[in-house]
Amino acid sequence: MNARGKKIAVVTGAGSGIGRSVALALAAAGWAVAAAGRRAAPLEETAARAGDGADVTCVPADVSDPDDVAALFETVRGRYGRLDLLFNNAGTFGPSGVPLEDITYEAWRSVVDVNLTGSFLCAQAAFRLMKAQDPQGGRIINNGSISAHVPRPNSIAYTATKHAMTGLTKSLSLDGRPYRIACGQIDIGNAATEMTERMQSGILQANGELAVEPVMDAADVARTVLHMAELPLEANVQFATVMATAMPYIGRG
Repeated sequence: MNARGKKIAVVTGAGSGIGRSVALALAAAGWAVAAAGRRAAPLEETAARAGDGADVTCVPADVSDPDDVAALFETVRGRYGRLDLLFNNAGTFGPSGVPLEDITYEAWRSVVDVNLTGSFLCAQAAFRLMKAQDPQGGRIINNGSISAHVPRPNSIAYTATKHAMTGLTKSLSLDGRPYRIACGQIDIGNAATEMTERMQSGILQANGELAVEPVMDAADVARTVLHMAELPLEANVQFATVMATAMPYIGRG
């Protein structure tokens, strides 16, 4: 905790969806939150929703830009003096419904830059801060997706980066052990966000059909992240899956 008795969190992609829900849940639980995202206005809306008594600092940053990431974590260090949690959440699905053979290099690269490289850069910066601070240690929670287990049709860039996120999580867990840095991953299926809006009108299934899929409230995900975040560093949820109960993931659909 910092001098004011609060734990400090960085939440990336905090301007919408799961990131916003997690930032609000942490703030409501008494955490100080550095809300990061590419655009200032959505971050300010997140801070406004947290209420006047919440400690939410808006830090516009592109996680795929090393200079932006360095500035984000320097802001946290300068304002709070330490970091207890990184929720590595910023991500993009990339081109929707585009067949593999038609995906451009630029589209592929943009997904990798945000989902994988951005997560690495933020984890690296958090690791450095957590290792150097006194008392040492902290927690990193990576947003994986059920695509870290199984793909959807026409999702190769997103799916590849989410499989890579699992490797990032395991390596961070191992490399963080000597420094009391815990790392876990939450794999999310069908939370109701801007990214999943198309599920309400029908989304392509593995058998080639379109089907409407059930979704769950993003606040249900946020409660799970909060539970993971508030464990003592001697305990860790390594992998958790939170999904809409009736979505076509388990079994044959």
